[in-house]
Amino acid sequence: MIYWQIFYANFIANILGYGGGPATIPLLEHEFVDRYGWFTVSEFSEMVALGNGLPGPITTKLAAYIGYEMAGIPGAIVGLFATVAPSMILMIVLLRILLKYKDSPKVQRLTQFIRPTIAVMLAVMTYQFFATSVIDVGILHSIMIGALSLLFLEYFKFSPVYVVFGALLYGAIFLG
Repeated sequence: MIYWQIFYANFIANILGYGGGPATIPLLEHEFVDRYGWFTVSEFSEMVALGNGLPGPITTKLAAYIGYEMAGIPGAIVGLFATVAPSMILMIVLLRILLKYKDSPKVQRLTQFIRPTIAVMLAVMTYQFFATSVIDVGILHSIMIGALSLLFLEYFKFSPVYVVFGALLYGAIFLG
């Protein structure tokens, strides 16, 4: 049963997550935190932060980690397959149709409507992560980590990898 749940959660999130990893993360959070209760919001946010610090697509890293945590190596394999299966199926079945209509004005309008939806989903997830952080470590540390992260990302143009590791180091020193 656990393999089916791992497959189903990853498959549904990845088939509905139009726009790639950033659009899929809130859907994965809903499945693994809200629906199955396998992780807390805090644990999931830590997985996302660590996953963003590693090379490669975030959804495959999350699928492999969550699958492994829940059911070992077979669970990781099931999670990975479920993550790539929607794209694989769509590429095989719909490639000809996509090539025919890719420049259609209707397809272009659809994309314009979907982008704001993804932005709202990411904003809600960010708010939930911040609210959990405030509860876990306090408002001062949460604001400091957020402000410093924004400063290093936007002003100094640091790689997100270094910002994540810096936040982890801050947490280890001041919150550990």
